[in-house]
Amino acid sequence: MWRPPQRIKWKTDPGPWPTAQQAADSLLFTPLALGPLQLSSRTWVPAMVPWRATEDGFVTPANIEWYARFASGKPGVIVIEATGVRDVPSGPLLRIGDDRFIPGLRKLVDAVREASNGQTKLFIQLIDFLSIRRRPDPQKFFERFLRITDSHRAALNLPQADEAAVRAALLQGWQASPEAVSALLSAREREALEMGERERVTDVHLPHIRDLPQHLPGLFADAAARARSAGFDGIELHYAHAYTMSSFLSALNTREDGWGGAREARVRLPLAVYAAVRERVGKDGVVGCRFLADDIVPGGNRVDDAAWFGEAFARAGMDFISLSRGGRFEDAKQPKVGGVAYPYTGPSGYECMPQYISDEQGPFGRNVEPARQIRQRLRDAGLQTPVVTAGGIYDFATAERLLQDGAADIVGLARQSLADPDWFEKVRSGQGAAVNLCRYTNYCEALDAGHEVVTCELWDRKGLDAPGIMKTPDGKRRMVPPPWQHD
Repeated sequence: MWRPPQRIKWKTDPGPWPTAQQAADSLLFTPLALGPLQLSSRTWVPAMVPWRATEDGFVTPANIEWYARFASGKPGVIVIEATGVRDVPSGPLLRIGDDRFIPGLRKLVDAVREASNGQTKLFIQLIDFLSIRRRPDPQKFFERFLRITDSHRAALNLPQADEAAVRAALLQGWQASPEAVSALLSAREREALEMGERERVTDVHLPHIRDLPQHLPGLFADAAARARSAGFDGIELHYAHAYTMSSFLSALNTREDGWGGAREARVRLPLAVYAAVRERVGKDGVVGCRFLADDIVPGGNRVDDAAWFGEAFARAGMDFISLSRGGRFEDAKQPKVGGVAYPYTGPSGYECMPQYISDEQGPFGRNVEPARQIRQRLRDAGLQTPVVTAGGIYDFATAERLLQDGAADIVGLARQSLADPDWFEKVRSGQGAAVNLCRYTNYCEALDAGHEVVTCELWDRKGLDAPGIMKTPDGKRRMVPPPWQHD
């Protein structure tokens, strides 16, 4: 992962924890209306992908144990991982693109309700993503993957050569001088060779990309209906990071067919998806979205764009907006041959998941001020839509201050809740000193980048000999934190 050049090392400093009475008197632990729902507190566990589903997208016992463990801390809301709306292969990520996924998801919902004694509401994050391929071996790329065109023949001065001869010439040239042959390729061909081929929403020459605006609203609506059938309390539409809906929103979306260019065109599909989902789930279902307060990458959206989109979403009737930042493919690091580009390895990825090695601003609360500006835009417009603010928040004092100062209506704790799912109960009961504080080493993020089962360095090797615990396939890490031993 990219890190700021200053390389300043930061440590968490939670300050005094509240007494049980102080927690009870706080905004953080008071109820909040979210559309038709009443949340028990203004605490939120954002979606995190734990890589525990089956290869074909079904819920496993490990998924159920994972979310039940989070629910035992009784946060106001848990958002389960990004769940694919299309029934396509995507590895050990949950899917909801067919009715056959409903029974497993229903078991997950029931487990969360039981573990939280009904205090935690469970949302599902619905996602669509486009195709991305592994970085190829150069020999295979030139021999098999590259689409040979007349431009290659012209560049090699082989106007009449057959495809096999052109491939052989390119490979031979690459072996002699990679730089020279790279210059003969188009920008997208170079990317396919150096990073792995990746589809974009602007690839309108591809029929399935061109027709996304016609197909996606229905796919999301069908998925939302399945989620409601499974018992989820709410829907979070994934409009963030490197994926399809965020790419439609981004200023990098230059489609000229009415679905890109100006803000008004870029927001059309996200609003159409929301409208289709709302129509399907009705007014008694909670629907909101997670999107970026800042793309970070050159040419992408800035905070003023995000504020404009936030107002558009609120006016359309979304029940909440949840804010993240960065995490884009455009500045991702080059993967190894055979690896897949990971959108959290460049500067934008750092802004999404900042590490303890940072700059003068530090890794904590980097999304707070953008969130404050976006929320203020809504309030200035007379819109009361709740805003979920997250990003490097680990202590009670900061969480409460964000609520008191108008930077948030709900506070999300992702990595901190992974480090200690009991954060909420410990703080609520006046036992905050017992919290296991996240170190922000991004140990968990490194596992995610490798598509390995995600755990936390603070607990994954504790009590491995305890009877009945679920372990990672190599037997070296536990799958969930040990239970809180409290009075």
